[in-house]
Amino acid sequence: MHYLLLPLLSFFVGIIVGLTGIGGASLITPMLIFVFQVPPSIAVSSDVVAATLMKVVGSYKHWQQKTLDLEVVKWLVFGSVPGSLFGVSILHFIRRTGEENLDNILLKMLGMMILLVTLLALVQLLLLTFFPKFNLPELPKLDLTTNFGRLLTIILGAVLGCLVGLTSVSSGSMFALALIAFFRLDAQKLVGTDISQAAILLLFTSLGHLSLGTVDWSLVVPIWLGSVPGVLLGAKICQIAPQRPLRFIIYAILMMVSWKLVYQV
Repeated sequence: MHYLLLPLLSFFVGIIVGLTGIGGASLITPMLIFVFQVPPSIAVSSDVVAATLMKVVGSYKHWQQKTLDLEVVKWLVFGSVPGSLFGVSILHFIRRTGEENLDNILLKMLGMMILLVTLLALVQLLLLTFFPKFNLPELPKLDLTTNFGRLLTIILGAVLGCLVGLTSVSSGSMFALALIAFFRLDAQKLVGTDISQAAILLLFTSLGHLSLGTVDWSLVVPIWLGSVPGVLLGAKICQIAPQRPLRFIIYAILMMVSWKLVYQV
């Protein structure tokens, strides 16, 4: 049954991603767990592999358009790739020892990550909506012409990469917040840089998850078939759709999803 239903639901998720910019992993992984009863370890790994194709295609397009900052991508990747592989190695360790249930641990981590990303995005949206003139204190800008700036960028990439390796969530959302806070990129380069670093990160993270043996290709292919055209359609609709009401609705849904994941019995 999921050969028909999964592409259809992935298509709608793709529209939401293209329409609002909200990360697909925050929606697809819970969908696999709750709707299709997929074990969390398989849902996370399969979603990582499925997301990789979309990010690679998007990053190639931005590279052609020169709408990315290669220096930022390079130094973030130096940290995020080893960080993500370290996150996957933690999953390997948990699975090998067998002392803890990997699926239960992933449910809790996944829920907390989605909750964290959603809360940060919701606070930002509320401030922009109700307090447009309110200026938050700016974090120091990281200078990639200095060794110290490069080191901090690598550390930042490593921490966020580890979280992606563990849960598949935030390859886009958390990195986008970091790019805004620490690099002050303009809107065009922000999107291109975010997608490009995520593509490289997920490429290596996918290899790690493939080594776990928890990738189900009967899930990956239908997700590809539905989500890729959905993202393209969502990007088109984005030009005329009201963004803020849509985001409020999606964030409310994500809050409920994350709560259910954390307290799943």
